[in-house]
Amino acid sequence: MHGTEATMRRMQIAGIGHNIDGRLITIEARLFNSVSKFAGKDGPFQTLSLPAGSSVGDVIRALSIPLAEVYLVMRNGRDVTPSLYGGLNTESVLDEGDVIALSGPVPYSWGYGAPVV
Repeated sequence: MHGTEATMRRMQIAGIGHNIDGRLITIEARLFNSVSKFAGKDGPFQTLSLPAGSSVGDVIRALSIPLAEVYLVMRNGRDVTPSLYGGLNTESVLDEGDVIALSGPVPYSWGYGAPVV
């Protein structure tokens, strides 16, 4: 199991979330820098309706953005990028009204190979 499937399974085991079946949440996704090219005709600011219990990874998949393209994830202005085990945190579960900002590497940053001092 991976991503939302694992989250949903944990909630079922714990008896939590039994009332979310069929519920949708609405979030806003904002695409910046190099990931904005994946915005398509809807533009870089999009409103998405997702099943309750969805995660940051579900947003990335819904927008068809390759995971390797995302370097920064902000949830309501707070950085949720780093995973406990390194890499990108795709497990952060979303709430109604969240604003998720996704960005590729920023010029002159570590993502472009610049040294971090």
